[in-house]
Amino acid sequence: MTLVVASGCEVTSAGDPGGPVNPPSAGGGGGETALDTLTVAASGSMKGYSREKFPHWRSAGDNCDVRDTVLKRDGDKVKFSGCNVVAGSWDSWYDGKKIDSPTQVDIDHMVPLAAAWRSGADKWTNDKRGDFANDLDRPQLFAVSAASNRSKGDQDPSTWKPPARDAWCTYAKDWIEVKSYWKLTVTQKEKEALTDMLGTC
Repeated sequence: MTLVVASGCEVTSAGDPGGPVNPPSAGGGGGETALDTLTVAASGSMKGYSREKFPHWRSAGDNCDVRDTVLKRDGDKVKFSGCNVVAGSWDSWYDGKKIDSPTQVDIDHMVPLAAAWRSGADKWTNDKRGDFANDLDRPQLFAVSAASNRSKGDQDPSTWKPPARDAWCTYAKDWIEVKSYWKLTVTQKEKEALTDMLGTC
């Protein structure tokens, strides 16, 4: 959960105009098939977990980090001070809120770090966990309202779903895509919740 802090440098607009893409991934088809390939297992222990074992945010070129990259990708009329995002607007697809201040935006991990730890990431190296925490290639990182991100915390879909019901289909497909790629397990209740969410597609 990350807040954006402005620095005191000159403010410039992002060089790539156009509206936000929210959510960046539509999830694609075949969610049910992909879900059936996931291994069902009991939730693992939190023993040994810390966010420091998932190093983020990494540099992403031009002295920007992954957080800045997501804010720029998901925002509209984004402005920078140096490499810090200081202005713009974001459509938080989890709850349908329009946000006009970067201080009210968090970068959410679709599959939270602690949820990943409980479903297999505890056995990874810190380098691999860092790859997961900074994954820009899968639908894993999204700029959303701080309120929705903090409400979600480290919960899986069996205990938390986006407040905006019309987000459920994409959310479920994205969750499944991330867990499939990283070969993470799901609990039985999590699988049932994902199945229900796919029913809204």
